[in-house]
Amino acid sequence: MSPGHPATSLFTHSIIGTAIRQSFRRLGPLYQLRNPVMFVVYIGSIVTTLIAACDINSPPSNESIWFVVAIAAWLWFTILFANFAEAVAEGRGKAQADSLKKARRDVQAKKLAHAADDHKHYRLVAAPDLRKGDIVLVEAGDFVPGDGQVIDGVASVDESAITGESAPVIRESGGDRDAVTGGTKVLSDWLIIRISSNPGEAFLDRMIGLVEGAKRQKTPNEIALFILLAAMTLVFLQVCVSLLPFSIFSVAQQGQGTPVSLTVLIALLVCLIPTTIGGLLSAIGISGMDRLIRANVIAMSGRAVEAAGDVNVLLLDKTGTITMGNRQAVNMFPAPGITPQQLAEAAELASLADETPEGRSIVSLARGKFGLPERAADSIQATFIPFTAETRTSGVTIGERVILKGAGDAIGKHVAKLGGSVPADVTKQIDIIARQGGTPLMVADGRNVLGVVQLKDIVKPGIKQRLDELRRMGIKSVMITGDNPMTAAAIAAEAGVDDFIAEATPESKLKFIRKMQEGGELVAMVGDGTNDAPALAQSDVAVAMNSGTQAAKEAGNMVDLDSNPTKLIEIVEIGKQLLMTRGALTTFSIANDLAKYFAIIPAAFASTYPSLMRMNLMHLATPQSAILSAVIFNALIIIALIPLALKGVKYRPAPAAAMLRHNILVYGVGGVVTPFIGIKIIDMLLAALGLV
Repeated sequence: MSPGHPATSLFTHSIIGTAIRQSFRRLGPLYQLRNPVMFVVYIGSIVTTLIAACDINSPPSNESIWFVVAIAAWLWFTILFANFAEAVAEGRGKAQADSLKKARRDVQAKKLAHAADDHKHYRLVAAPDLRKGDIVLVEAGDFVPGDGQVIDGVASVDESAITGESAPVIRESGGDRDAVTGGTKVLSDWLIIRISSNPGEAFLDRMIGLVEGAKRQKTPNEIALFILLAAMTLVFLQVCVSLLPFSIFSVAQQGQGTPVSLTVLIALLVCLIPTTIGGLLSAIGISGMDRLIRANVIAMSGRAVEAAGDVNVLLLDKTGTITMGNRQAVNMFPAPGITPQQLAEAAELASLADETPEGRSIVSLARGKFGLPERAADSIQATFIPFTAETRTSGVTIGERVILKGAGDAIGKHVAKLGGSVPADVTKQIDIIARQGGTPLMVADGRNVLGVVQLKDIVKPGIKQRLDELRRMGIKSVMITGDNPMTAAAIAAEAGVDDFIAEATPESKLKFIRKMQEGGELVAMVGDGTNDAPALAQSDVAVAMNSGTQAAKEAGNMVDLDSNPTKLIEIVEIGKQLLMTRGALTTFSIANDLAKYFAIIPAAFASTYPSLMRMNLMHLATPQSAILSAVIFNALIIIALIPLALKGVKYRPAPAAAMLRHNILVYGVGGVVTPFIGIKIIDMLLAALGLV
């Protein structure tokens, strides 16, 4: 759990206080009507309350007023406890939203007319007045005024207010680290940012809205379960309604005994319908989204969380997802007769003014591996040659020397014009690097070829081990990239994916996903680029990287604030945990009802059929004590299960059949045994206190 997230415990004073107030505010009939199971309990509470009021004015001869009042009170407690469970789940999300709101600051932004403007010539404007496309300067100590893309500069940024991670991150122009979020703080250097959203559309605003919108639409499985619970409630309602005339008829036929009372029938109905799962179902769904938030993932809908539990195919974009997003210089291969030091020095000189991530990595490699001293570009008398698409080269002119680096064929043509040639060993090395999936850059000093610099896509650390975990969970990983098959195969082998698709276009990605879905697969995709947006929109679970483009974030139904592609493992686990928790508590609830049958049925009809007390297997004190104990247990078990509903059952990777057996054994057997123990203890307390 990230250190920046508040309310890490299940219950805090603020959450409890708010939840108690919300429990009473939700006692209106329109709110209760949303849950058919609890609505029946709600109607039962009203009826028993009216009966109690009538009994006070005209005491009944066969039923104590205290018993009716106690039944009515505990039925209201049952409603309040169900409201409380849902309010606590929502309250934890609200606490996260309050934390995010603190990150949304009204700051003064340093607006530039153009990106090339001098840093001293800016105009101060309020951050809410910024519009999409505006260009701002953010210096050390400043807060980023809005979502945007870094177009110049490199700086260390504190994103703890958003992601909860205390370690600062580097944000720079180009590559996969150019996205910044409003409310974060620049710790060093400076950035020039192009604002990417209008007021009210920022990512932080959407995050707050999503977190506060815990009352999300119900998922298909949740709707199906609601229908099942409603059907069971209707069946028991019909049974209990038919029992009253049956009891009256039996008394008339026997000429002795008394008919079952309406209070007892209502208590019987409430104890037999699935009130436990009915009261906790909303809390389970809300807490699934809340657990994702605490894993630094924002889910756009409860449907996405649930779908994550059933995913069996994962598509991973290569650049920025599996790899770092920028090619890095990893090795240098000198030409025959050239020392590694000579090649390193020339490559460094040609890259001093190259501000691309690739250029900076060449300088870093030359200094780190070959011990070249640090020097600034303006410390040497030189003219730098920028890269152009036409020449496909860049470099530097120092006096009479012209040092260039670039694509092999481009440098080869340049050298040939000057009367030189490319050594066969260098050509061979270029082919080897290309076959390995790398990018070769040739370096030349005038007509002399000095050697080759190898650039490589760097696979993110730990991704192979994480993909192995996905494989054990039954999820197939597929890397999808626009690279050529040779490069794709090399990266796929290093990353450990199960399959790859090379030379992929946005259309081909979309076609592949649709084909998998038509075959019955549930597809998840992790991406970060604009070209990933169509595929993300089609996927069942679409995780966009926070460091990615705005288009990718808008197309996804989840956003990973940590920009970690292997986070899908946690997402899948949370999705499976949600499904398992719902299944476990449903099993427990139904088993509960079976056990309560043995406690309440004999007691309910003891006045009509005294011989039924022989079925009092639990040896409860009196019929009234048995009924009241069952009603009290029925209410208290909801409170007792709130922590499990919010935390979720522990996820263990296992086949569906094994998980079903485990649920039946633990929650089925536990659901049968627990009421016997709980009801007996409550009965003993009531008897000891002389209340029944």
